[in-house]
Amino acid sequence: MSTLSVDKIEPVGSTLTLGESGDTVTIPVGGTFTNNGTATGFGSGSTHASQWRLTSDFTGSVDPIATNIVEVSSPLGFGVLGSSMTQTSGIFTFPDTGYWYIEYHAAFGAGTNSASRGQAYMSTTTNNITYAAAASGYGGMYYDDSTATCSYIMDVTDVTQCKVKFSIAQTVAGDTTRGDTNFNETFFTFNRLADT
Repeated sequence: MSTLSVDKIEPVGSTLTLGESGDTVTIPVGGTFTNNGTATGFGSGSTHASQWRLTSDFTGSVDPIATNIVEVSSPLGFGVLGSSMTQTSGIFTFPDTGYWYIEYHAAFGAGTNSASRGQAYMSTTTNNITYAAAASGYGGMYYDDSTATCSYIMDVTDVTQCKVKFSIAQTVAGDTTRGDTNFNETFFTFNRLADT
């Protein structure tokens, strides 16, 4: 192996190629690769992350939760990374393809029944028509509140076809799913992990 020691390499035209297809270019331990322009083709960390919340309570079962849901915009310190999810009638659309981590947290309030159970479940589609249950969590109630959480990693290959929705099934019609405009009680988290 030979060593080339220079301070700067300039291409003859506008493109500089290091090696050939299949070659490995190694940055040694302790080395730094600094990007002062635009880099493409590199893996990256999360590029999109946001949360949505239910803003008010409702009773009974729904499929999907379609009203009183907004992107989190309070209290102080909230964060949204990249482009936001969008939703219409409870059907969520992704802003970009990729591997997405989706988490669903539901808060339940017991009604007048001594023993009941709430189920939070998310369903996904890859053809914008047929949905399948992707994840589920249960909260058991005995004159008390409870929570349920479930999560799923979805490979979103087409933003017009791949969607997700969130639903609630209550064993007792009078039991409540909790929501609030000011903080997260029932909420959904979306985090894009990597390119598909």
